[in-house]
This record gives sequence, C-alpha cells and structure tokens, in this order.
Amino acid sequence: MIEINLIPDVKQELLKAQGQRSRVIIISLSAGFIALGLVILLAIYVFAVQGVRSAIADGTIARGSEQLSKVEDLSKVLTIQNQLGQIAVLNEDKKRDSRIFSVLDAVLPPPPNQVLVSSLALDVEQTSLVLEGQTSSFDTLEIFKKTIAGAVVTYAEDGEEQSVNLADSISIGSVSFGDDATGERVLRFTLSFTYPELLFSANTPSIVIKLTNEGNVTDSFIGIPRSIFVTAAEREQP
Repeated sequence: MIEINLIPDVKQELLKAQGQRSRVIIISLSAGFIALGLVILLAIYVFAVQGVRSAIADGTIARGSEQLSKVEDLSKVLTIQNQLGQIAVLNEDKKRDSRIFSVLDAVLPPPPNQVLVSSLALDVEQTSLVLEGQTSSFDTLEIFKKTIAGAVVTYAEDGEEQSVNLADSISIGSVSFGDDATGERVLRFTLSFTYPELLFSANTPSIVIKLTNEGNVTDSFIGIPRSIFVTAAEREQP
C-alpha cells in the first residue's frame, strides 16, 4: 500500500504549535487555580482561625488579669519573687571575704617576729589587698613580706590538689617609726599585693593557705635579703 502525505510540512508544524499552546494554557490555568486556592485558604486562616485564636488568648489574659487583681499586695509578691529569682545569681557572684582572716592567721609571723594589723582594704575589682600594721623592726617587716611571698593557696579541682601563689606584686610603702598606745616605739608600714581571684570566689568551695618556707621563719632565709648572698669566688692559685 502506498501512503501519500497530503498535509504540507508547514501545516503540520502549525498544528504541533497549536497543541503545545493548548497544553501550556491548560497548565497555566491549573497553576493559577491552585495558587488561588492557596490564597483563599491562607485568607481563611488569617481572618478566621487567627481571629478565633486571638479571641481565645484575649479571654485567657482577661481571666488571668481578673484573678491577679484579686490577689492582695500583688506588687509586694512580685517584688519578693523577683528578689528570690536573683538569689542564685547573687550567690554565684558573691565573694567570701571572711577568708581574709584565714589568710592573716596563716601569714602573720608568731612572736618574737610579731606583726599587728591595724587596718586592711580589700579591692575585689582589682584583686588587691592593702593592709596597714606595725612591728618592732625592719627585720620583722622583711620576715612578714617574705612569709607572704612564700605562701600558696591550695584547692581541689577535678579531684586533684592544685596550688597558686597567694601574692604577686608585693610592695611596702609609708614606712615610719612611731609610738603605739603603750608608748612603745614601733615601725609602722603599709603593705599591698595582688591575690588570685579564686581566693575569695564562691566557686572555690574550700582553700588552704600553706607556707612554702615553713621552718625558716627566723633564719637568714627570711630575716636577711637573699640578694646579699653570692657564690664565693675561687681563689687564684699562686
């Protein structure tokens, strides 16, 4: 059998283009209807569902406000609750200043090198301690200074004992002789140093002050400056 194509090629291309156009129109209309449906659903949610939820929330707020208005001394109750909520924060930030007495008990030399403290100033922002005191002589003052320099703070961390120097940047100022309340001549002084922040921190449960030069408080290690000791020079052989 012989088939003869009676439709020109141009006509075939036109029909093909018309078919594609029809499909595009159908797809576009379908997408438009879907988008319109989504817009309608969104409008229903915004204007209907949200309105109902807002009305319910307003009713809940109104009932809660009415209940609160019936509470006596409401402002005082809220103030107390707010203060109670701050207790945990204050406990974390507070300083255990009472440890200063443990520090003094550890570093103040016993008689005959006794040092008496008349006043002290603790600056937690600068982590510095300034104390004023009196002692009998420059030697006992030097003993006191070296005792502080040789002290360490020990504490527990992760089940292990750790240690850090008690004092850094130790300095002595305003040294002068005077008479105490009994008329005895004494050496008055001001001593300052910086301490590790953990010394008075509430996050450090417990500390112990130890002296690394314990046992040498009256010998030349403390009583005489170490800078005057040098290794003896060797004699030249004749």
